[in-house]
Amino acid sequence: MADSPTEKPSNKLNNRRQQLGTEKYARLKAEAEAPYRGLRKFIYFSFGASGLIGAFIFLTQLAAGKNVSSTLPNLAVQIGVVALMYWLFRWEEKAESRRRP
Repeated sequence: MADSPTEKPSNKLNNRRQQLGTEKYARLKAEAEAPYRGLRKFIYFSFGASGLIGAFIFLTQLAAGKNVSSTLPNLAVQIGVVALMYWLFRWEEKAESRRRP
């Protein structure tokens, strides 16, 4: 379907919307408003999972009594990473829900 040069821009937009389908158009519009949201959420989840595994490892080392002076700060860092990733993930979720109609 060729666009005629005399066609109004609003008509072109409506034609494109009809060609794409409403759901696909809404998804593309959301991606244009907040690019890479899915990638950011995946990174937050991955780093949070990594921090959780690290916290578990340092917690077991702490329970075993191995190098308590160096294990305790490392455990605190891992817990901080998990907390930060949880907060960032929730922040993305809230921003996403605000954009939905």
